[in-house]
Amino acid sequence: MNIPDQLKYAESHEWIALADDLATVGISDHAQAELTDIIYVELNESGGLVSAGDQVAVVESVKAASDIYTPIAGEIIEVNEAVQNEPALVNTDPYGEGWLFKIKVEDASQLDALMDADAYKTHIS
Repeated sequence: MNIPDQLKYAESHEWIALADDLATVGISDHAQAELTDIIYVELNESGGLVSAGDQVAVVESVKAASDIYTPIAGEIIEVNEAVQNEPALVNTDPYGEGWLFKIKVEDASQLDALMDADAYKTHIS
């Protein structure tokens, strides 16, 4: 299972990568493997303010539908339209081309409440 060390993880299996005040969010390799073949991704519009834990997307697979939550508060400034057109990107490249949205971070200290890679590995084992 691929779990990059430089990312932070939410208990609900979202990952987040922070660069300055902009964070990219997607679902973990573990989450996409559990869902199996993803056939549909619905993302909220960009421009919305969200609080940590708000539902911001839905990912559907042949097996189940799963709500996706934002791990931190901020403003969604971009959604990955490529995954809406080609949902399988979430399966094939969950930490790259399969990202879901980008959020302008209000308070980077919120990341302290998320798990590092080692804690996430323990969480999913």
